[in-house]
Amino acid sequence: MSAEEIELAAQWIATSKKLVVFTGAGISTESGLPDFRGPNGIWTRRDKGLPPPKTKKPWHLVDPNPAHYALVELQELGILDFLISQNVDNLHLKSGIKPEKLAELHGNTTLMVCLQCNRKMTYEEAGWDKRIWGPGYRTSPVHPRQPKCPYCGGRIISSIVNFGDPLPEKDLEAAFYHSKTCDVFLVIGSSLVVTPAAYCPQLALKAGAKVIILNEGETPFDNLVHLRIYGKAGQIMPKIVAQVKELLKLQKY
Repeated sequence: MSAEEIELAAQWIATSKKLVVFTGAGISTESGLPDFRGPNGIWTRRDKGLPPPKTKKPWHLVDPNPAHYALVELQELGILDFLISQNVDNLHLKSGIKPEKLAELHGNTTLMVCLQCNRKMTYEEAGWDKRIWGPGYRTSPVHPRQPKCPYCGGRIISSIVNFGDPLPEKDLEAAFYHSKTCDVFLVIGSSLVVTPAAYCPQLALKAGAKVIILNEGETPFDNLVHLRIYGKAGQIMPKIVAQVKELLKLQKY
């Protein structure tokens, strides 16, 4: 990370006509959650025959960090057009990102979804007790008396996308559309190896957008993007947003 990199990223974001952000597990590590493919990541440990890394708090009690709130600031400034996330930790919604500006490609641990009307709802809204009905995954057995969608009566399942499950169609369509129509595409904390999510930066590059990657580890796109920043998102994103604000003040005069 250098001052020049932060300044350039801020310039592109401040002058963008349509900013789209793409986040992976790396944006949440500073909140105390593990990533997947880092040195102590979930899949890294699994491949070594080790159990998942322990967290200090249960996932639902973990709080957003400065990187999450920096994106909320960009939203409030009217700059963030859309946010695409691979994360299931609910921290973007918890931080204040508007649901209509968010596509969660791999689901959300706090939400269920109706297979018929596609409405999302909390477990409480659905009347779903995991102690009785289990996690409610797509592949879970269907019990005759389990709760149904309060809106249309359809089958409700956990919104979490497990291996072999299809990605949520509307979220994926929105992600691809916004990737193809942005002029600045910012990746934060993703290794960019999981498809079809990783097609998003490809679409942005093909459309001519300036693509920025902020990540601690390497990605397959490092030599293809316009700006590559190494470092912790919680430290770097507030600095970028602070400069964006300064640039916006100058634009007013």
